[in-house]
Amino acid sequence: MMADHGNVRQVNENQCQQCMPLGGVIALRGVAGSMAVIHGSQGCSTYMRLTCVNHYNEPVDIASSSLNEKQTIHGGEANLKKALDNVRRVYNPSVIGVLTTCLAETMGEDLDRIIRDYTDERGLDGVEIVAVPTPSYGGSHTEGYWAATKAVIARFARPTEPHWRINVIVPHVSPADLREIKRILSLMGLEYILLPDYSMTLDRPYAEQYSKIPEGGTTAADIAAMPGALLTIQFGETCPDRLSPGLWLEQEYGVPLVTLPLPAGVEACDRLMKVLQKVTGREMPDVLSNERGWLLDAMADAHKYNSEGRPVIYGEPETVCALTRVCLENGAYPAVIASGSHEGRLDGHLAPLLAAVEGEAPVVLEGTDFAAIEAAALRAGANIAVGNSGGKFFTERHGIIVVRAGFPVHDRIGGQRILTVGYAGTLALLDRITNTLLEQKHGSYRRLRRDEMMGTTVSGGV
Repeated sequence: MMADHGNVRQVNENQCQQCMPLGGVIALRGVAGSMAVIHGSQGCSTYMRLTCVNHYNEPVDIASSSLNEKQTIHGGEANLKKALDNVRRVYNPSVIGVLTTCLAETMGEDLDRIIRDYTDERGLDGVEIVAVPTPSYGGSHTEGYWAATKAVIARFARPTEPHWRINVIVPHVSPADLREIKRILSLMGLEYILLPDYSMTLDRPYAEQYSKIPEGGTTAADIAAMPGALLTIQFGETCPDRLSPGLWLEQEYGVPLVTLPLPAGVEACDRLMKVLQKVTGREMPDVLSNERGWLLDAMADAHKYNSEGRPVIYGEPETVCALTRVCLENGAYPAVIASGSHEGRLDGHLAPLLAAVEGEAPVVLEGTDFAAIEAAALRAGANIAVGNSGGKFFTERHGIIVVRAGFPVHDRIGGQRILTVGYAGTLALLDRITNTLLEQKHGSYRRLRRDEMMGTTVSGGV
């Protein structure tokens, strides 16, 4: 519960984010042959397994050093070494990512020293252990994702001969989005190194035999070759510089960095295509040109309905910016734009987009929770929500329907298949938003007219 002393809020009530190590777990699933170990309590890893399973609908094994009261006093080194022994024996991974928790960081565990000692004691060969500090009080799952991605690159990258492949570094998106990005790159005839690539590890085809470590992910050899790439495309305008993998590659190895927004919406997709056309010297293939045309046609069809929308948009910073672009391009001017992350710098990134918005400017909230988002959305007259399942209370309490997007989606099936990027993904998202507005309109029209006549005020209608 939140203690309220005037305008001061002392706790986070119904947070709009997940914990930092969870983001690290997801990023590590995009590395081939990897396994994550949470250095903390058993409950931390259980929470992360549950969240991932509910969203991705896949079994997700996460090991734990299982710290308890005893290790809190005497240190968790022995437990972590035992956990690493068990993981190697049961899973035989080629990469182990060790992610800290609030407890381990507060205890002052020297993770680098422990892993260095462990490696020397066991004489490890053929297993790489990557340490990633991810205390939840240090950031959201978004920062954990970027931190783990950067740590993996820093661990494996090696000076290498220049080659013609490009690096593509992605924010946390769905496996379906990863597959769409790879399809676009392939259609443009590009050779690339995509990191992290969990398109198969977190959305597996049916198989009769369970694999403890599923096939897929970016290989260590490919990551090692990233310093020799022609350039890096990083979909991460909101990524903090201190956590930016692409910026690290540029500073350490001189790989040119092109930072792009997540390619959702016509303008963002066009920016990606211009970069790819410049790199390859090729024109946009007909299949993508047709998809762009279908999207423009759909925008013309849907614009009159979307103009009645006042969305509240929330979630991870990069996703929030992408969703905002799509809504603005279609005339649905946001009422509230919010993220649980403190480091997305949403105000600065959204300012150019919102400059042309007529009427009342949207409320932008960062490092916020759903209590604050809900209050702002009601004040601003929001009539649709676009974001993860955390916003389900908009519907339950106020009749504002949520278009599920982002992470986590735990009250619907298929979170791993939600497509948002590319011309095709934008079109799919646009249809979901438009149809939700139509559903609201037809479901609330008579009630709204009655309330208008009776002089009462309601929310959630169009």
